[in-house]
Amino acid sequence: MVHLASIPSDDVAQAPLIEGMEKVNIGQPEEEEASTAIYGSRYASEELPVHEMPEKEMPKEIAYRLIKDDLSLDGNPMLNLASFVTTYMEDEVEKLMAEALPKNFIDYEEYPQTAEIQNRCVSMIARLFNAPTQSNDDTGMGVSTVGSSEAIMLGVLAMKRRWQNKQKSEGKDYSKPNLIMNSACQVCWEKACRYFEVEERYVYCTEDRYVIDPEEAVNMVDENTIGICAIIGTTYTGQYEDVKAINDLLLKKNIDCSIHVDAASGGFVAPFVVPELAWDFRLEKVVSINVSGHKYGL
Repeated sequence: MVHLASIPSDDVAQAPLIEGMEKVNIGQPEEEEASTAIYGSRYASEELPVHEMPEKEMPKEIAYRLIKDDLSLDGNPMLNLASFVTTYMEDEVEKLMAEALPKNFIDYEEYPQTAEIQNRCVSMIARLFNAPTQSNDDTGMGVSTVGSSEAIMLGVLAMKRRWQNKQKSEGKDYSKPNLIMNSACQVCWEKACRYFEVEERYVYCTEDRYVIDPEEAVNMVDENTIGICAIIGTTYTGQYEDVKAINDLLLKKNIDCSIHVDAASGGFVAPFVVPELAWDFRLEKVVSINVSGHKYGL
């Protein structure tokens, strides 16, 4: 889900989109109008349909141009340094994506090769993040998602289910889960907590620290904590949080608490730039990682 939209009332739907536009009248269309210039047709003086499907069709060339003009009011992705959307892709990649649009990817039986390509990606990324592969009984799982937001939702849900099962097996209350994270986390973490009814517990940034404090985070853990979020590449500064320090403190204090690493921004950078940095599945408490393929050209 990207954006909730309210359904407008009839008064709003029937009001002109641009005041005074209803007074413009180019006249009735001619038979050959489909071949006329876009801005010389009557459609140029009319509002695009907003609330109801129109009674009559519009020539495809004109519809394309007018919608494209509407979209020109959006920002320029190449100038957007906040959402990591400046990635360049070769024409062949975009061509493959366009050719795959008609496929219902979730139908693995109908599109087995598309599923196989996903499985190859999962295997490659798992090894890049040092997932255990020595035994058939100790391998992990991975899946493609529509973005890191969905991946984080799955990670939070998995941590909650694991914690609930543990609490149930011990005969303890499992109605008040909490999750520990940096106050500078991406907003999808707040969404995940609210969707899945998990209490948000923040390690707040200070004037000279913009990453999570490992000691403070571990001290906040109680028997209702489902996990700790650590970030590799924070949204605001790009810094890597000290995942190893959190992991080592949990082990030192013998605390059974999972770590999810939000590597949306740095997951495809750290393995190549600082391969010696331990932040991934080399650490015992790291149980899940999300990473975004559209960031930084990978």
